[in-house]
Amino acid sequence: MAKARRAAQVYHAYRDISRPGTPGLLERVRALPRMIGATRRGEYGGLSKGKLTMLGLAVLYIVSPIDAIPDFLVGIGVVDDFGVFLWLMATLLGESGDFLRSERGGHVQGEHVRGDQHHGR
Repeated sequence: MAKARRAAQVYHAYRDISRPGTPGLLERVRALPRMIGATRRGEYGGLSKGKLTMLGLAVLYIVSPIDAIPDFLVGIGVVDDFGVFLWLMATLLGESGDFLRSERGGHVQGEHVRGDQHHGR
């Protein structure tokens, strides 16, 4: 179930980036420091400080030498890191797209539209 959810997140992030008229990958990556700063200052309500903390913990988990499943277990050891990485990338790209839309005067996903409604389903 968790793998399917991660795959869906990655697909939605890709679909959102590739849709005409939406911010592209490079624009979203460049917006990350602004988004994080605005969230920390309380100027952006689309990303909660709790979720921002989870994103930071995900980065620490990926770079940490301590894993839930050790990397020396070939075949499975890197799977947990990769799963966290996929979640992190999909979340960062989705959230930065929402942030850019809010900067342009659009609705912020966390404030008005959530989940499937945001993705047009």
